[in-house]
Amino acid sequence: MTISAPGPVPTRVAMGTGEISLFRRGPGGPVLFLHAAGGAGEWSPFHGRLSRHFDLVAPDHPGFGLSDELHEVATMADLTAHYVALLDKLGIDRLDVVGASFGGWVAAELVSTIPDRVDHLVLMAPAGLDVPEAPPANLFEMAPPDLVRALFYDDATVRAALFAPRTPEQIAQTEKDKKAFGRFARDPYLHNPDLPARLPRITCPALVIAAEVDVIIPRAHSEAYARAIPGAVLRDMPRAAHGMHHERPDDLADEIIRWLTVSDAAPAVR
Repeated sequence: MTISAPGPVPTRVAMGTGEISLFRRGPGGPVLFLHAAGGAGEWSPFHGRLSRHFDLVAPDHPGFGLSDELHEVATMADLTAHYVALLDKLGIDRLDVVGASFGGWVAAELVSTIPDRVDHLVLMAPAGLDVPEAPPANLFEMAPPDLVRALFYDDATVRAALFAPRTPEQIAQTEKDKKAFGRFARDPYLHNPDLPARLPRITCPALVIAAEVDVIIPRAHSEAYARAIPGAVLRDMPRAAHGMHHERPDDLADEIIRWLTVSDAAPAVR
């Protein structure tokens, strides 16, 4: 069982026409964690384990979680520029970047934009590419119980999540996040046709982690990233589904910690 210390108090940072919220905790070099379509505003055991080793910076995307909707951040290009500006504002010159699902897409966009500033990259079941033979699930139409079943591998975890009570505030937050997600991912759905041409710009050691079972972002998307990023390594997280950093936080965090501390460029697993 994972036991995590209480999370840090989120920090408000003025950005553009409003403020964004972020968690920051830990020693060592900075690691930027970019969250999925869900999970904003949460400090999880996964965050806690990474923050024992690194200066973990975990912002809520604009419009998600506790961050304001920034009207000037309306496209993926805007979101990428937002994160470059945030790093500059925080005085972070060099860093490692970790992204999950939608956040993996954002991470790939960011690192391909500022490759000279990034030492390591980790993409966990990343979205962002068009893979016609293995399309992602339609998250705008998926019923909440089906989404829960798709997120978790373990039946007991699924049952616990399905029957967990939800407050009105949590329901409202889910709707807010869904609206923000739609700004960046609805059209074209969950990919950027211009991204593949930029992925060869990524020169740092890159690890792509695929879940054993993933009906939200099928494994073919992780394989496509591993082929497109020079020297990327593709690994599987066994006994996990798309929400792997919630389901297996210690194992996944330890895999990432090893990559960020001892990795160098290596041939990708195809």
